[in-house]
Amino acid sequence: MKAEKTLVIEDLLKRINASPFLFVVDYTGLTVDKFAELRKRLNVGGAEIHVFKNNLVKKAAEKAGYPGEIGTHLTGQSAYVTGSQDVCATAKILKNFTAEFTKPVMKVGVLDGNLLDAASIKTLADLPSREVLLSQLLGMLQAPASALARVLKAKAELDGGPAESEAPSAESAPAEAAAAEAAPAETEVTPA
Repeated sequence: MKAEKTLVIEDLLKRINASPFLFVVDYTGLTVDKFAELRKRLNVGGAEIHVFKNNLVKKAAEKAGYPGEIGTHLTGQSAYVTGSQDVCATAKILKNFTAEFTKPVMKVGVLDGNLLDAASIKTLADLPSREVLLSQLLGMLQAPASALARVLKAKAELDGGPAESEAPSAESAPAEAAAAEAAPAETEVTPA
């Protein structure tokens, strides 16, 4: 029996270490059909939900270096959610499922080794998806460069320099240079 527990703890530890997050939910009153539906939705989002004995999860969490306070939340009928993808998407799936069926209830979570309460997990669920955040960041990074380009163009136009559309293109520059060389040079005549 001890060997079996050791294997389960090692399996849990692998799952915990492979995931940047762990959510603990109370699934009391959730029917088998609804639990299967939740599992299916989480799988689509790149996450998994499992039920283990709380004392085995406590031991795996200790070995993983999780905050000790998590052990106080590992009571009752607890299910454990881990994943390898977007933590916000997983939190959103849990939040939406709870809104739809009133179960499961968020207990606690761990994100990158930091303890999260239920309110923090709900806050994660309200964040935009990873793709939206990345596109917003890209937009913020590009904004100064495009503003600088507009300022430089306006300065060049004010200084009487050629505007971007008036500048010779790369194709016409050699032709203009060749025409200048072919033209007879003006010679300066000095009176004698």
